[in-house]
Amino acid sequence: MLTLFPPEISALTGWLLVGASFFTSALTAAVGLGGGAALIAIMANLMPVTALVPVHGVIQLGSNAGRAIVQFRHMEWAILGWFAAGAVIGALAGGSIAVSLPAPVLRLGIGLFILWMMWGTVPKFHEAPKRVMVATGFVATALSMFFGAAGPVGGAVLATLGLSRHGFVATQAGTALLMHLLKIAVFGLLGFAFAPWAGLMAAMIASGFLGTLAGTQLLGRMNEQTFRKGFKLVMTVLALNLLWRGVAEMIGI
Repeated sequence: MLTLFPPEISALTGWLLVGASFFTSALTAAVGLGGGAALIAIMANLMPVTALVPVHGVIQLGSNAGRAIVQFRHMEWAILGWFAAGAVIGALAGGSIAVSLPAPVLRLGIGLFILWMMWGTVPKFHEAPKRVMVATGFVATALSMFFGAAGPVGGAVLATLGLSRHGFVATQAGTALLMHLLKIAVFGLLGFAFAPWAGLMAAMIASGFLGTLAGTQLLGRMNEQTFRKGFKLVMTVLALNLLWRGVAEMIGI
């Protein structure tokens, strides 16, 4: 019998995740907040952490593919090529370690990473040669195998390369798309079974698209400063809950 959601989660949890995909996509479209980070924070609190990064990768693939296609003609292919060279190695190295880590360690790592994205400072780099994107591809993709998204790392280096606004947006979308493709491929090679999660992933991709349409209608109608403060608070609570659950599982509470 075919079911929409995998046996690892309840129907209620599944529909909560579908709703989360809608609302995080809407807030990204409406106020430019980090919907990808918000979604992985919610997913990490609702589903098995061992399935989190592969499933999140498939869901985010759609949104990044759309941006990359729309901005295709502005893509800086040489930079993307340098990034890809490091990204392949980073995906293999990061994936082989990620699948062997206990769930509590992954919860702690994701919680700390979310706190850094909310409260930390993105590294600032001086103008860098384009070939530095090899190292950037390795580091960002390896981190994404553990935490689902490492956009701030790649974006911080990409911003130093003197690209036009369109070139930056297009190339950043291209690097994100590449990371998600590699993530899916490597986790598949390492034995993750995507099939049981197909219904949930399809529903979340569809609701995310609808959320983007809804959020676009709200663009400019919300108090962005107030909303950003609320967003930061909610993300912090989600991250702290992950830290608590990770510690509790490690010490057997």
